Amino acid sequence: MKKVITYGTYDLLHFGHIRLLERARALGDYLIVGVTSDDFDISRGKINVQQSLMERIEAVRATGLADEIVIEQYEGQKIDDIQKYGIDIFTVGSDWVGVFDYLKEYCQVVYLDRTQGVSSTEIRSKENALRFGLVGDTDVINKFALECRNVNGTAVVGYLTLNPELSKDGLENATAYDSFEALVSDTDALYIRSHPTKHYDQIKYALQQHKHVLYESPLTLCHAQAEELFRLADQNGCILYAGIKTAYSTAYARMILMAKTGKIGDIVSIDAVCTSLQDDLTKKEMQHTWNSITAWGPTAMLPVYQLLGTECQEKHIVSRLLDGHHRFDTFTKIDWTYPHAVATIKVGKGVKAEGQLIIGGTKGYIYVPAPWWKTDYFEVRAENQSQNKRFFYQLEGEGIPGMIASFVKSVTRNKLAYIGEKISLEIVRTMEEWHSGRFTSI
Repeated sequence: MKKVITYGTYDLLHFGHIRLLERARALGDYLIVGVTSDDFDISRGKINVQQSLMERIEAVRATGLADEIVIEQYEGQKIDDIQKYGIDIFTVGSDWVGVFDYLKEYCQVVYLDRTQGVSSTEIRSKENALRFGLVGDTDVINKFALECRNVNGTAVVGYLTLNPELSKDGLENATAYDSFEALVSDTDALYIRSHPTKHYDQIKYALQQHKHVLYESPLTLCHAQAEELFRLADQNGCILYAGIKTAYSTAYARMILMAKTGKIGDIVSIDAVCTSLQDDLTKKEMQHTWNSITAWGPTAMLPVYQLLGTECQEKHIVSRLLDGHHRFDTFTKIDWTYPHAVATIKVGKGVKAEGQLIIGGTKGYIYVPAPWWKTDYFEVRAENQSQNKRFFYQLEGEGIPGMIASFVKSVTRNKLAYIGEKISLEIVRTMEEWHSGRFTSI
């Protein structure tokens, strides 16, 4: 019996997939189809897969062409599978010509011509095309525009900025707008990265016009206003999505999952540090610059609220203010006390410290090196150092492509948010406490 194996993502299964499977089956007597797992797809840079692994497996099974289906989960598995199942022929589409020649040492390799004019990428682009409008005054919107090119079904049609010196990288084909209302009118969704003091009015208007909004956290600086915006989004059938890019980093997501599932026992402490140095600012620049608590606070608070929840017993905030600017902190430290744990974050835009994340538990601890908010690896450490383990994951675009893709899925397929409403509101509550002066100044 001649055995054949092939691999693919098989997202949004179409005629081209079926034709390829038919031709693969015709090469032998028994066809094994490898369907790539979600994690493996992400590690290979395929961040806009629309269907879950089980949906894709069931679609392949429904064709009746596969005698057996396996899940591809790691680099190098093809060799393992060929040897494990006694494969005679490995086959894949002709767009991979030469890439898998190294497998000729183990079996025959056949590249099959693909059906022209049909691809999952084209289907996703047609189904999920979102016209984005970008609002902001820093190069973050340039990064967003550039990463949109790597996410199927998105197009940046325009942007609004108050910064005349903003680079045009990534915005070459987008229209510069003078009016926020006009930008909203011409788009399906807004990415809002304007100063936090403007978020409420801008996001409220966009939601009133039934536009989806991906905002850079914090949502607002007032808890009541944030609750109002979530209600408005729900009433108008709009997606209101928190944009903390770290949450969409594969390494960070896996680290949080590992901590939640008891890998280090009960979580007892969390220490997160996010700092950067800020150039001297003119009075004009101060109007557009995020202070430490708003720029770094949401990112630093994220692991605290995700792992310990939002119901703390006590919170204490200490800040160092920029001379002459009572609304601009150059450094802030927040301490939380929970029934069975404590947490501390340090954020700064005028103070530099080691930007690491440490999560302490009763069986060990998780160490994420600086800059932890952009990490591609973390360590799980035990009392016995021989039991320490390192975990590596590819980081794509600082997490921005994953954030965009997740937002698109939420709009088109009603997927759940990575950062829930409860956490978003608690971040805003902390912002409100700070901006109302409930902190100790040093």
